[in-house]
Amino acid sequence: MASVLRCMDCKQTYPIDRRMVTCPVCNGLLDVEHDLDALRGQVSHELFDQRLGSWQPLDRSGVWRYRELVASHVPDGAQVTRGEGNTTLYTASPRLADYAGVAKLQLKHEGENPTGSFKDRGMTTGVTQARLLGARSVICASTGNTSASMASYAAMAGLQALVFFPVGYVALGKVAQSVAYGAISVQVEGDFDDTLALVREAADELPVYLLNSINPFRLEGQKTIMIEMLHQRGWSVPDWIVVPGGNLGNSSIFGKALHELHTLGLIDRLPRLAIIQAEGAAPLYQSYVEGWETRHSVRAETIATAIRIGNPANFPKAHRALDWTNGVVTTVSDQAIMDAKAQIDAAGIGCEPASAASVAGVRRLVDEGIIAPDDDVVGVLTGHLLKDPDAVMHYHADTLDNITATFANRMLTIRPSLAEVAALLPV
Repeated sequence: MASVLRCMDCKQTYPIDRRMVTCPVCNGLLDVEHDLDALRGQVSHELFDQRLGSWQPLDRSGVWRYRELVASHVPDGAQVTRGEGNTTLYTASPRLADYAGVAKLQLKHEGENPTGSFKDRGMTTGVTQARLLGARSVICASTGNTSASMASYAAMAGLQALVFFPVGYVALGKVAQSVAYGAISVQVEGDFDDTLALVREAADELPVYLLNSINPFRLEGQKTIMIEMLHQRGWSVPDWIVVPGGNLGNSSIFGKALHELHTLGLIDRLPRLAIIQAEGAAPLYQSYVEGWETRHSVRAETIATAIRIGNPANFPKAHRALDWTNGVVTTVSDQAIMDAKAQIDAAGIGCEPASAASVAGVRRLVDEGIIAPDDDVVGVLTGHLLKDPDAVMHYHADTLDNITATFANRMLTIRPSLAEVAALLPV
């Protein structure tokens, strides 16, 4: 059986080449469902190792290297790729690991992708699918990273990108990227959830292809964060995967990736998934602590703009991922996020604020006795430090509202004197 689209709710299936992102029968979320029985004889650790030594463009991509598990229906040469993926899996310094509270901490830094965030893994597959379907324009709502990535990949594919931002809710460094890459950039009076609702309506009524994370082909690309991380670890499974939770695309597809890898025998067990939300944007957490009785939505507010989302589109898929992995959800304050970010930055790694929720979340889960100090933990950093330089400078100047610069590294001013320079050196 070839890959198909399957609705999570009504279980209806559709051909992979249908131009849709949700189920036309019940409006449920769609999965790309692969024929795992057929794949079992096609994929192996040895195949992926062999491709690491190849200079072929598809093999050099950290997404298309694993193409059988992602989008086997795409003919070679049709992929829109920038060599995305291949991001570093850092082993945290003793100081950073001690701050998090665990002896074994690694950080998978998706900010090292071409446009500076994990979204490139999704856009290489999403924009490739758009072009295969004959789309001329693509559209997204964004808090910044999605727009930057979609604009870049659309430009490479010869498609027009239309990106919509909530007014005042996006870091300047991210908006600048979409403008630079030639997207039609529009501000919407409302928050991200209002903006996404408008974009989804536009995609239903107008000849434009939606590339938010509700698009199942986009999520398939993001699945390779987990595949590549495990490949880097020699397929040794950690005890925990810890990820920030906003629109819940990564959370959702991480669970699917791990489930598929385990079914295929490429890993011998499932790690536990921990989804970390900001306290001011925590609808999934509210539902989790209530035993899933109600699907909550909130008016989101957090300094971590990339996860400032109150009605996450991938809520049902994230719930499923937690079920598959015996996962947990917790929240962290903006203070904890910015303090953790300062520690990640000071370790020489760096990240945008939302990324730091992963380390802040590890610290909280250790304090709560959920993660043990000797557990093997991998956290995911989703965006580059320079996505939001204002947050960096305001934190270290101690000028952020309601946040104390616990680990401030203030800029200094001196006179042009050698003696003053000498006074700066360590004793």
